[in-house]
Amino acid sequence: MSALLELQDVHAAYGLSRVLFGISIEVNEGECVCLLGRNGVGKTTTMRSVMGLTPPSAGRIRFKSRDITGWPPHRVARAGVGFVPEDRRIFAELSVWENLDVARRAAARPGRWTIEAIVDLFPVLGKLHDRQGGFLSGGEQQMLTIARTLMGNPELLLLDEPSEGLAPLVVEALLAKVGELKAQGLTILLAEQGIEFSLALADRVYVLEKGAVRFAGSSAALRSDRSVLDQLLMV
Repeated sequence: MSALLELQDVHAAYGLSRVLFGISIEVNEGECVCLLGRNGVGKTTTMRSVMGLTPPSAGRIRFKSRDITGWPPHRVARAGVGFVPEDRRIFAELSVWENLDVARRAAARPGRWTIEAIVDLFPVLGKLHDRQGGFLSGGEQQMLTIARTLMGNPELLLLDEPSEGLAPLVVEALLAKVGELKAQGLTILLAEQGIEFSLALADRVYVLEKGAVRFAGSSAALRSDRSVLDQLLMV
């Protein structure tokens, strides 16, 4: 496997508030890598740094061996990175179909993801195609957000806290759908607090604490390391 995404000694801040302190991670093509940790440890900021929403104050970010540090978000997206934000940001007044059509029209990359392919992956969206986004359940909105991002045909999918606030049965259904994407070969960087959700998907895990990597290893290694689970994740 070749490294699709590399972060090297990345630092980031919001104004005078420093959040990331030398993050170094890599995501290989075809794998799912998870950023684990409690709220406020830097998972979302790491995602935003990759996407160009919070440009690093130091360090380098490479995608497909190309330095994308500080690129604007639209350029990162066109290079092949799709971002599913924690707050979803669907168009509440547009229907499911209109949300997807907007993404289709904006897509600058050809690929397999069409509205028809999306409905095959998320049949519930096909049944709700005329419903306004604001009237969808939390789980349906999350599926729509992922679907909208897939319309850009990304090579790397950034998923920020996809299971947060969802009922257990909905989380289980979402886990199955993300698992399908992984099985199809899509490379995924996942930020999560949910340990079981993460370990069910991830090939490798980085545990963050106070803006730095405190553990890096396989999912199996993390499961067997009670000290990390207890100290960093409070399991």
